[in-house]
Amino acid sequence: MTDQEPNITEPQPQEKEEATVPDEALSKLRQELESIRKERDELFGRLQRVSADYANFQKRVPKQVGDSVAYEKEKIIRSLLPILDNMDHLLKAHSAERTGPVVQGVEIIYGHMLDILKSHGVEQIHALGEPFDPMRHVAILLKEEPAEEADVVLEEVQKGYRINDRVLRPTRVVVSKAPVPRPSQPQNQEPNEGTPGKGDT
Repeated sequence: MTDQEPNITEPQPQEKEEATVPDEALSKLRQELESIRKERDELFGRLQRVSADYANFQKRVPKQVGDSVAYEKEKIIRSLLPILDNMDHLLKAHSAERTGPVVQGVEIIYGHMLDILKSHGVEQIHALGEPFDPMRHVAILLKEEPAEEADVVLEEVQKGYRINDRVLRPTRVVVSKAPVPRPSQPQNQEPNEGTPGKGDT
Protein backbone atom coordinates (compact mmCIF):
# COMPACT_ATOMS: atom_id res chain seq x y z
CA MET A 1 0.00 0.00 0.00
CA THR A 2 1.50 3.28 -1.06
CA ASP A 3 0.93 6.65 0.49
CA GLN A 4 -1.03 8.99 -1.74
CA GLU A 5 -0.34 12.66 -1.69
CA PRO A 6 -3.38 14.86 -1.15
CA ASN A 7 -4.76 16.23 -4.32
CA ILE A 8 -4.42 20.01 -3.81
CA THR A 9 -5.40 22.15 -6.67
CA GLU A 10 -4.66 25.83 -6.91
CA PRO A 11 -7.74 28.06 -7.45
CA GLN A 12 -7.93 29.23 -10.96
CA PRO A 13 -8.07 32.97 -11.69
CA GLN A 14 -11.66 32.59 -12.93
CA GLU A 15 -12.76 31.24 -9.54
CA LYS A 16 -11.22 34.25 -7.73
CA GLU A 17 -13.11 36.63 -9.98
CA GLU A 18 -16.37 34.78 -9.36
CA ALA A 19 -15.82 35.04 -5.56
CA THR A 20 -15.48 38.85 -5.68
CA VAL A 21 -18.70 39.36 -7.66
CA PRO A 22 -21.07 38.69 -4.74
CA ASP A 23 -19.15 41.15 -2.51
CA GLU A 24 -19.56 43.96 -5.04
CA ALA A 25 -23.27 43.19 -5.47
CA LEU A 26 -23.77 43.12 -1.69
CA SER A 27 -22.01 46.46 -1.29
CA LYS A 28 -24.20 47.96 -3.99
CA LEU A 29 -27.34 46.59 -2.33
CA ARG A 30 -26.27 48.08 0.99
CA GLN A 31 -25.79 51.49 -0.60
CA GLU A 32 -29.23 51.30 -2.22
CA LEU A 33 -30.77 50.23 1.09
CA GLU A 34 -29.13 53.15 2.90
CA SER A 35 -30.40 55.53 0.22
CA ILE A 36 -33.92 54.11 0.57
CA ARG A 37 -33.76 54.48 4.35
CA LYS A 38 -32.72 58.14 4.05
CA GLU A 39 -35.51 58.80 1.61
CA ARG A 40 -37.95 57.06 3.93
CA ASP A 41 -36.83 59.18 6.91
CA GLU A 42 -37.18 62.36 4.88
CA LEU A 43 -40.67 61.42 3.74
CA PHE A 44 -41.66 60.46 7.27
CA GLY A 45 -40.36 63.80 8.58
CA ARG A 46 -42.36 65.66 5.93
CA LEU A 47 -45.44 63.65 6.78
CA GLN A 48 -45.08 64.53 10.46
CA ARG A 49 -44.72 68.25 9.65
CA VAL A 50 -47.72 68.19 7.33
CA SER A 51 -49.78 66.36 9.97
CA ALA A 52 -48.79 68.92 12.63
CA ASP A 53 -49.61 71.83 10.31
CA TYR A 54 -52.99 70.32 9.48
CA ALA A 55 -53.78 69.74 13.18
CA ASN A 56 -52.90 73.39 13.93
CA PHE A 57 -55.00 74.47 10.96
CA GLN A 58 -58.00 72.54 12.28
CA LYS A 59 -57.62 74.24 15.67
CA ARG A 60 -56.96 77.70 14.26
CA VAL A 61 -59.74 77.95 11.68
CA PRO A 62 -62.73 77.48 14.05
CA LYS A 63 -61.24 80.07 16.43
CA GLN A 64 -60.70 82.54 13.57
CA VAL A 65 -64.25 81.98 12.35
CA GLY A 66 -65.62 82.39 15.88
CA ASP A 67 -63.62 85.59 16.45
CA SER A 68 -64.79 86.99 13.12
CA VAL A 69 -68.44 86.22 13.89
CA ALA A 70 -68.11 87.76 17.39
CA TYR A 71 -66.50 90.90 15.93
CA GLU A 72 -69.26 91.38 13.36
CA LYS A 73 -71.90 90.70 16.02
CA GLU A 74 -70.45 93.35 18.35
CA LYS A 75 -70.19 95.77 15.43
CA ILE A 76 -73.92 95.42 14.67
CA ILE A 77 -74.87 95.74 18.34
CA ARG A 78 -72.76 98.88 18.76
CA SER A 79 -74.59 100.46 15.82
CA LEU A 80 -77.90 99.91 17.66
CA LEU A 81 -76.81 101.52 20.94
CA PRO A 82 -77.48 105.15 19.84
CA ILE A 83 -81.08 104.17 19.05
CA LEU A 84 -81.47 102.70 22.53
CA ASP A 85 -79.91 105.86 23.99
CA ASN A 86 -82.46 108.06 22.22
CA MET A 87 -85.33 105.90 23.46
CA ASP A 88 -83.96 105.99 26.99
CA HIS A 89 -83.62 109.78 26.92
CA LEU A 90 -87.14 110.16 25.54
CA LEU A 91 -88.60 107.96 28.27
CA LYS A 92 -86.70 109.87 30.97
CA ALA A 93 -87.89 113.22 29.57
CA HIS A 94 -91.51 112.02 29.58
CA SER A 95 -91.37 109.96 32.75
CA ALA A 96 -94.45 111.78 34.08
CA GLU A 97 -96.41 111.13 30.88
CA ARG A 98 -96.17 107.35 30.61
CA THR A 99 -99.89 107.20 29.81
CA GLY A 100 -99.52 108.80 26.36
CA PRO A 101 -99.83 106.38 23.41
CA VAL A 102 -96.57 107.52 21.78
CA VAL A 103 -94.56 107.18 24.99
CA GLN A 104 -96.14 103.79 25.68
CA GLY A 105 -95.28 102.64 22.15
CA VAL A 106 -91.66 103.74 22.56
CA GLU A 107 -91.50 101.98 25.93
CA ILE A 108 -92.80 98.72 24.40
CA ILE A 109 -90.30 98.86 21.49
CA TYR A 110 -87.49 99.73 23.90
CA GLY A 111 -88.34 96.71 26.05
CA HIS A 112 -88.52 94.42 22.99
CA MET A 113 -85.10 95.57 21.81
CA LEU A 114 -83.57 94.94 25.22
CA ASP A 115 -85.10 91.45 25.26
CA ILE A 116 -83.69 90.69 21.80
CA LEU A 117 -80.24 91.89 22.84
CA LYS A 118 -80.46 89.83 26.03
CA SER A 119 -81.13 86.71 23.95
CA HIS A 120 -77.74 87.40 22.30
CA GLY A 121 -75.94 87.79 25.62
CA VAL A 122 -76.17 91.60 25.78
CA GLU A 123 -77.30 93.27 29.03
CA GLN A 124 -77.33 96.76 30.46
CA ILE A 125 -74.77 97.66 33.13
CA HIS A 126 -76.71 98.95 36.15
CA ALA A 127 -74.58 101.47 38.02
CA LEU A 128 -76.92 103.72 40.04
CA GLY A 129 -76.09 103.55 43.76
CA GLU A 130 -73.16 101.17 43.23
CA PRO A 131 -69.49 101.87 44.03
CA PHE A 132 -67.60 103.38 41.12
CA ASP A 133 -65.82 100.71 39.10
CA PRO A 134 -63.38 102.00 36.44
CA MET A 135 -63.72 98.71 34.57
CA ARG A 136 -67.47 99.29 34.02
CA HIS A 137 -67.98 103.02 34.54
CA VAL A 138 -66.64 106.29 33.15
CA ALA A 139 -66.92 109.28 35.50
CA ILE A 140 -67.83 112.47 33.62
CA LEU A 141 -68.52 114.54 36.74
CA LEU A 142 -67.63 114.50 40.44
CA LYS A 143 -70.32 115.88 42.70
CA GLU A 144 -70.20 116.58 46.42
CA GLU A 145 -73.10 114.86 48.13
CA PRO A 146 -72.97 114.99 51.95
CA ALA A 147 -75.60 112.25 52.32
CA GLU A 148 -73.58 109.76 50.24
CA GLU A 149 -70.24 108.09 50.71
CA ALA A 150 -67.41 108.97 48.35
CA ASP A 151 -67.06 107.14 45.01
CA VAL A 152 -70.72 106.14 44.70
CA VAL A 153 -72.60 106.50 41.41
CA LEU A 154 -75.21 109.25 41.81
CA GLU A 155 -76.55 109.37 38.26
CA GLU A 156 -76.38 107.41 35.00
CA VAL A 157 -75.85 109.83 32.11
CA GLN A 158 -75.55 107.14 29.45
CA LYS A 159 -76.34 103.44 29.83
CA GLY A 160 -73.52 100.96 29.52
CA TYR A 161 -73.76 97.48 28.00
CA ARG A 162 -71.88 94.23 28.34
CA ILE A 163 -71.85 91.10 26.20
CA ASN A 164 -71.10 87.73 27.78
CA ASP A 165 -69.56 89.40 30.87
CA ARG A 166 -67.32 91.59 28.68
CA VAL A 167 -67.87 95.35 28.66
CA LEU A 168 -69.21 96.48 25.32
CA ARG A 169 -69.56 100.11 26.38
CA PRO A 170 -68.99 101.49 29.90
CA THR A 171 -71.69 103.48 31.69
CA ARG A 172 -71.12 107.25 31.80
CA VAL A 173 -71.87 108.35 35.35
CA VAL A 174 -71.82 111.13 37.92
CA VAL A 175 -69.86 110.10 41.01
CA SER A 176 -69.95 111.42 44.56
CA LYS A 177 -66.79 112.87 46.04
CA ALA A 178 -65.66 113.38 49.59
CA PRO A 179 -66.70 116.78 51.02
CA VAL A 180 -63.93 119.36 51.02
CA PRO A 181 -63.04 120.29 54.61
CA ARG A 182 -63.60 124.00 55.26
CA PRO A 183 -61.22 125.91 57.52
CA SER A 184 -62.74 126.37 60.97
CA GLN A 185 -63.10 129.87 62.43
CA PRO A 186 -60.92 130.46 65.51
CA GLN A 187 -62.94 130.71 68.74
CA ASN A 188 -61.01 133.57 70.38
CA GLN A 189 -59.93 136.35 68.07
CA GLU A 190 -57.60 139.07 69.30
CA PRO A 191 -58.91 142.56 68.72
CA ASN A 192 -57.53 144.31 65.66
CA GLU A 193 -55.24 147.29 65.98
CA GLY A 194 -57.19 150.45 66.45
CA THR A 195 -60.17 148.62 67.94
CA PRO A 196 -60.88 149.83 71.45
CA GLY A 197 -60.57 147.23 74.19
CA LYS A 198 -62.84 146.71 77.16
CA GLY A 199 -60.98 149.25 79.30
CA ASP A 200 -61.01 151.98 76.69
CA THR A 201 -63.61 154.69 76.89
